[in-house]
Amino acid sequence: MTAQLDRERATFRLERVRAVAGGILETAQVTFLLLIAERWFKADPGEKGIIQGASSAGLLLTPLLVSWAAGMGWNAGRAAAVLFALGAVGVLFAAVWPVMPVFLAGCGIAFLCAAATAPFIASIYSENYRAERRGDLFSRNIVVRILCSVAFAWIAGRVLDADPANFRGILAIYGASLLLNAWCVWKLPIVPLVNTEGRNPLRAFRWVRSDRLFRLTLISWMLMGFGNLVMFPLRVEYLANERYGLHLAATDIALFTTIIPNAARLACTRVWGRLFDRMNFFILRILLNTGYMLGILSFFTGGSLTGLWAGSILFGIANAGADLAWSLWVTKVAPPERVTDYMAVHTFLTGARGLVAPFAAFYCAAHFGVGPTAAGAAVLILAASLLLARERG
Repeated sequence: MTAQLDRERATFRLERVRAVAGGILETAQVTFLLLIAERWFKADPGEKGIIQGASSAGLLLTPLLVSWAAGMGWNAGRAAAVLFALGAVGVLFAAVWPVMPVFLAGCGIAFLCAAATAPFIASIYSENYRAERRGDLFSRNIVVRILCSVAFAWIAGRVLDADPANFRGILAIYGASLLLNAWCVWKLPIVPLVNTEGRNPLRAFRWVRSDRLFRLTLISWMLMGFGNLVMFPLRVEYLANERYGLHLAATDIALFTTIIPNAARLACTRVWGRLFDRMNFFILRILLNTGYMLGILSFFTGGSLTGLWAGSILFGIANAGADLAWSLWVTKVAPPERVTDYMAVHTFLTGARGLVAPFAAFYCAAHFGVGPTAAGAAVLILAASLLLARERG
């Protein structure tokens, strides 16, 4: 028990440092990469889709990367550190050479690599945090991440409003944050990667066939995730593009996409952390789905500042719990030795829908309008909740 407590304390301390970098990086794809693409590079919908889909591409690669890292005999921290370091090189290259192809490639590689660390981080949490404290400890560091995200969003918004060319400095800060992530995970207590099935990258998918609960949860997550991911990139587009009648300043866009949601996350994160440790997971997920559904409808169909405020707050409340649920839910259903494999399947499917969703978002908004697109997304999230309601026992 003493050794486990020492691992837990060491992990928690380093994760608190990593939360500072995570908060800064959180503003990238939520707000500023799309804003830079829109205002500086005049990106078309396809280019904006590439930026938004970079993380999803990284998630799509996770089964292959987990299999490869395990076959190489790497531990989870080393694998994550290498990916974070590669990501830092990509975004720093974009800061040094700010032309559209390099911006797309550099930022795409950076956030592809950062997203691909998810199964390795999940296995670290599973091994180094006790089950009865996992949600609470995770939520404490999310609070730090939120505070840093809000502060950086406010500062970066003002910096870009002063001179859009300042985006190069923002990219450099993102690169430094990725390097800090790499250092922290390298220093974490070692968690070996189990390699009992050879190097077949598809080996983890056998659990989808044999574990019914896992399979149904993945189906529900696919419905909810697609509905949410379709609307996620449209928040910046909706506020920034003249065609929707708002065309807000960078500071105001940061207010509705980062500052208000993160203030709501800050207020609710510790509550969700305790609920995750104590509540039936399916009931928790239904509550989060309801928050997302109402937030989407308020933000995109409210037609007023009140709707924007309500949607931003509801999104933040739901996102506070979704951080925990997305990162830790496999620890609820997977045997300890299979957490990395279960998470690899989950992240692969997240990546698959995430690659399609941004392009679907911009296409649907252009052809059907934002309101009908939001209504369709809400229907998908409702269907996901109904599926979980049948299985909540």
